[in-house]
Amino acid sequence: MTATAGGTATVERVESYLDAGRIAARVAELGAEISARGCSDQPLVVVCVLKGSVIFFADLVRHIRQPTNLVFLGVSSYAGALETSGAVRLTHDLTIDIAGRDVIVVEDIVDTGLTMGYLVGLLAQRGPHSLRVCTLLHKPARKRVDVSLDQVGFTIDDVFVVGYGLDFDERYRNLPYIGVMHFDTAG
Repeated sequence: MTATAGGTATVERVESYLDAGRIAARVAELGAEISARGCSDQPLVVVCVLKGSVIFFADLVRHIRQPTNLVFLGVSSYAGALETSGAVRLTHDLTIDIAGRDVIVVEDIVDTGLTMGYLVGLLAQRGPHSLRVCTLLHKPARKRVDVSLDQVGFTIDDVFVVGYGLDFDERYRNLPYIGVMHFDTAG
């Protein structure tokens, strides 16, 4: 429960949207799709977009059947809000050179496309051999920027989701499923 102006309180509740079994099955399929595509003679560079994708990333890479280099990239565009601010900021950069490498960016959710558009542009400037995007969730109703998505786990409705790495104000990431966040005002 959180307090709001005027003395009212907001009660947060989470309703199950995608259960853990369905997520696990789809993640295994995505890993098989990535593996089937293959890559060059160097290990595939798999980029985890922090923090929301870390659980999805950890599960996904265990299903990729080829050599990989795992790296992390941090960005911020929400800052505790329910909607993106539109201003994307890099908080942690890659620690390896991706020039000439096959790269796949792993993201938790693509909705407006602003963050992923920024990341694809940034990484493309670094000269990778190929650059693909794998997202667990795609919310096309919120799209503001067109971004090419190579693998999509689930296309979802225009709802605010948490769990399986996704958060609201740094909470709920540890839920083993994805749930819809509801906010009820108590007078």
